[in-house]
Amino acid sequence: MSPADSTPKNKHLESLYPFLHGKVRDAQSMRAVMLDSTHQKIAHHQQTIEQFFAEHADEVVAAAGTIADVYRNNGRLLCMGNGGSSCDAGHIAVEFLHPVTAGRPALPAIDLTADRAMMTAVGNDVGFGNIFVRQVIAHGRPGDGLVGISTSGNSENLIKAFQKAKEMGLATLGLAGMNGGKMADQGLDHCLVVETDSIHRIQECHLSIYHILWDLVHSLLADDRGNLNVTPGTNKLI
Repeated sequence: MSPADSTPKNKHLESLYPFLHGKVRDAQSMRAVMLDSTHQKIAHHQQTIEQFFAEHADEVVAAAGTIADVYRNNGRLLCMGNGGSSCDAGHIAVEFLHPVTAGRPALPAIDLTADRAMMTAVGNDVGFGNIFVRQVIAHGRPGDGLVGISTSGNSENLIKAFQKAKEMGLATLGLAGMNGGKMADQGLDHCLVVETDSIHRIQECHLSIYHILWDLVHSLLADDRGNLNVTPGTNKLI
């Protein structure tokens, strides 16, 4: 073994990946490492979410107010994203279309990632960067809202769609990560940035954000109808 092979760093790597060094780790040791890794990830998950809402709760409330205004004015919510964020776009749309809480009305929302014929046609004919902007042109109306989700904030197809949406008079809301990327420079009505470089933690925090947005929007709309229940003497929802 060379001197370099005996450094603490290399010994640590060997303990984590024994199969790379012709060794087999015992099950108990592997279990201990996996448990430690799990606890670290959960701690980072909680830290990321707590830090985001400690710094940006007011922005989340403001974004909920913007979405509520869209629905007050008979608008619709259009949702877009790529990869895992496309799943979030679909999740947001179905939350509004099919509310899981009794007594909350269905609200119109369109998942722009759902039509694969449209997306592949546009991607093939004029480029992947245009798959959402073409749909915004077709579906968007002044007063509608456009939500875009990107862990990096740099997705070209989202940026183009946001630019068009602003021209057309749609409300705009971006969910991004890291430093917000190009999305943070688009002058969106709201850009909620989860400031970590962990893709998984960003996506997990985005999930919490849009679940809370959904709940706040329905609370605001219920207040318009005079059905918002508040604990007497407080400002807390029952």
